[in-house]
Amino acid sequence: MKRRVSNWSKRKRIIMGIIGVFAILYIGVIVWHTFKPLPAGLDYAGELHEVETVEMIYDLSYAQNQKGTNLKHELRIFDEIYTMIEEAEEFVVLDLFLFDNYNDQDTDFPAVAETLTDKLLEKKKEDPDFPIYFITDPLNLGYGSYENQLLGSMEDEGIEVIVTDLDKLRDSTPLYSGLYRVVFQWFDAGGKGWLPNGMSSDAPKLTLSSYLKMMNIKANHRKAVITDKEAIISSANPHNASGLHGNMAFKVSGPVLNDMLESEEAVSAFSGGPELPRVEVEEQNGKYQVQYVTEKKVLDTLLADIAETEKGDDIYLAMFYVADSDIVDALTDAANRGVNVKMVLDPNQNAFGNEKTGLPNRPVVNEMLENSGGKIDVRWYNTVVGQFHTKSIMIKTAEESYISGGAANYTERAFQNYNLENNIRIIAPNDSELVSDMDAYFDRIWNNEDALYTLETDAYQDTFSFWQRGIYGFQKIFKLTTY
Repeated sequence: MKRRVSNWSKRKRIIMGIIGVFAILYIGVIVWHTFKPLPAGLDYAGELHEVETVEMIYDLSYAQNQKGTNLKHELRIFDEIYTMIEEAEEFVVLDLFLFDNYNDQDTDFPAVAETLTDKLLEKKKEDPDFPIYFITDPLNLGYGSYENQLLGSMEDEGIEVIVTDLDKLRDSTPLYSGLYRVVFQWFDAGGKGWLPNGMSSDAPKLTLSSYLKMMNIKANHRKAVITDKEAIISSANPHNASGLHGNMAFKVSGPVLNDMLESEEAVSAFSGGPELPRVEVEEQNGKYQVQYVTEKKVLDTLLADIAETEKGDDIYLAMFYVADSDIVDALTDAANRGVNVKMVLDPNQNAFGNEKTGLPNRPVVNEMLENSGGKIDVRWYNTVVGQFHTKSIMIKTAEESYISGGAANYTERAFQNYNLENNIRIIAPNDSELVSDMDAYFDRIWNNEDALYTLETDAYQDTFSFWQRGIYGFQKIFKLTTY
């Protein structure tokens, strides 16, 4: 009897010892991969450069009512990108997040992915030695489960495709990623995918190991197209099922292109890619100032610009996701000191035909309205098709306006150096053409000038539930979100 008790006690000590070692390893991995140094060149803020012109370009889908009567699309961003590619003389560099042509919805989407591929292949056909670099996210290869045919056709013609090494980034979902790094990552058996693809039933199937990678929820979310002449920083993905989304882009030229290329070269470098070219261009003497910012530097510059506002100033926000507490507090504080804060937001109602829960925007709006005493004005975009995917702000003071737009949602994942993100920050005189164009855009959708672009706050807030707020709070505390 004593021997059995002794053997059990020994086994128990061994089991507890193994559990203890695993717990120490798990916690250590979480801490390291949450706070480890970023790869060189990320969290980047370039110099302020004077430029002569900045062009704002936008896409909109809209109708006359919520049923979608007289549905129309104004799609300009990728037409501008195609022209840029055609006119490039020395090189093209692209960094684009979502790039495929799979779709489950019964909608005639524009063939953005195929058209962009054709434009790049045509450029290569004209001059086989013409350098083209395409940086993208492993999502487009099913995290290793399959080859992307469009990217494959580019590689066959000599286009340099660089798949971002997300493992080098910090972990945004530490509770899961710690377990993944300690256990799951060692069981990648490869082979053919056999699980349905969550992006689309038309897309190739995934392996279990690819799903396990996907659940780390990290991405190269940037959207940039750079040539030797100009660049577009955008919120638009070359993804067919995203082809009817509302988006905004900014086109610039001048020495800021080298800041962009330096930042993109950093991504190429830690992903095993080549060095990128530079442009030889003189500083311009213009009325605009522009700055390229990535990752947390997007947040830092936003907070500094919002802090400059005083009573009577205006903030106009057009945004897909708002959730980061720093930006939420800054906007709320601005409203409480008399700044006119107006937000047009996506209702987070659908994603590629699938119904969503309204997170994070609806609970965040509820919080902001409560904490500002209703001083913030909110309208929801009437998303009869696609999403309101725009990510832009205009902060209008008495003398000048601060504009920031690009890839970054206002979320912790974007602002705390988890995802790769990029924005262009612009300082513009209030009497400039750019500010006039931004004013016209916001007036059009806010006032429903020729269609039902936006809906009143209570169109979605009256269905806001305790359950939504509880889930949002739980996800925020434990970092178990996709935003």
